[in-house]
Amino acid sequence: MKKILVTGGAGFIGSNLCERLLDENCSVICLDNLFTGKIENIQHLLSNPNFEFVEHDVVDPFSAKVDEIYNLACPASPPHYQFDPIKTFKTSVLGVLNMLELAQSCGARILQASTSEVYGDPKVHPQKETYWGNVNINGIRSCYDEGKRAAETLMCDFHRQNKIDIKIIRIFNTYGPRMDENDGRVVSNFIVQALKGEDITVYGDGTQTRSFCFVDDLIEGMIRMMNSENFTGPVNLGNDSERTINEFAQNILKITGSNSKIVYRPLPSDDPTQRRPDLTLAAEKLNWRPKTSLHDGLLKTIDYFKLKIKG
Repeated sequence: MKKILVTGGAGFIGSNLCERLLDENCSVICLDNLFTGKIENIQHLLSNPNFEFVEHDVVDPFSAKVDEIYNLACPASPPHYQFDPIKTFKTSVLGVLNMLELAQSCGARILQASTSEVYGDPKVHPQKETYWGNVNINGIRSCYDEGKRAAETLMCDFHRQNKIDIKIIRIFNTYGPRMDENDGRVVSNFIVQALKGEDITVYGDGTQTRSFCFVDDLIEGMIRMMNSENFTGPVNLGNDSERTINEFAQNILKITGSNSKIVYRPLPSDDPTQRRPDLTLAAEKLNWRPKTSLHDGLLKTIDYFKLKIKG
């Protein structure tokens, strides 16, 4: 039985990953400081004898004997990572440093959850892994964007210098059950506003584009990457079906049957105008493509939020 450490394991993506790994008969240690992660996301796993939850912050060293490490720990939505930007940067940089040293001490393979934000507001479209990005190093989003870029640097340097077995994925917009309804991102914002009959808030004129990947598809890609050989990445994981924010808002209104109105607010600083992954490398190296349609994924996500709002 493989013993696997998941940092940020009580978060949205982390809890879904822990559940999948347990289903595959792995032993899982879930590490989380519960800043954005929630015990309720893993409540149903706590009775599993192969699951252990440890409340711990990755900026501090951690010791365990594990075979694999998935490093997901870092707040990922702008309101959360801008709340304490210095801590966000430390979480990305010191967190991955601590996990790399742990991987080195026990010979573990380590996967770093990087992000499409390393591309910044891209001048290349769609974004290939070879693109170096267009990131503002001084902006309000820089603590997250540059923290993740620095984490990739550390991963590659530990690989080159210390022969650590590394994997790097770049996650594009992901949605699904266990998203935080207050995380300030477009999917949760629009769904919660529609279900409550509140105005749907679009920042900018709504012509900016995003591509949305359902969480189950992402988890499949993550596990395939971890199990791949002779490939360190980075590799894009997301959905390459691109939509404007206006189109997305209309989709939400249609599926929920809401009478909410769309209102427009000023676009935040450094908000990307286009975002879509080139998935050629993921298809070639991992035989992976997203399978869940936006409609089917939204139905599952909306059902989840209906229960949350009622509760």
